[in-house]
Amino acid sequence: MEAIFDDIANALREPRQDVWCPVLAFAIDMAGKLFMGLAIGLGVGFGMVLAG
Repeated sequence: MEAIFDDIANALREPRQDVWCPVLAFAIDMAGKLFMGLAIGLGVGFGMVLAG
């Protein structure tokens, strides 16, 4: 019986893995690419307007 409680205690002490970490990294990467694309597009647009 003590072995069961020892196993439960050891399982609770183990570090937990964050399941959302890969999803969060993918979302941050996509947001960065979106904002970079907008910045480049606006820069090209303003450059074309200024060039005439």
